[in-house]
Amino acid sequence: MLLLQALLLMGLIAITISIIFGKNILITVIVYNAFSFITMFLYIVMGAPDVAFTEAVIGVISTVYFLMILKNVYRKSK
Repeated sequence: MLLLQALLLMGLIAITISIIFGKNILITVIVYNAFSFITMFLYIVMGAPDVAFTEAVIGVISTVYFLMILKNVYRKSK
């Protein structure tokens, strides 16, 4: 159990670094969604399903919101 938590935390660190140094905004948004998913899974492993559900909902809503904003930004820049 402790090994799984450590692996998930290492994954979160790796995803955070890739988000910080990402060049493509669309890929960064998708990687942010992976960060939210791993965080949700970590909450489930730690025994907090209510927090995991909230993280899942916020992760999905924010990803959809980011994609809608990117679509509008790319449309206006052309």
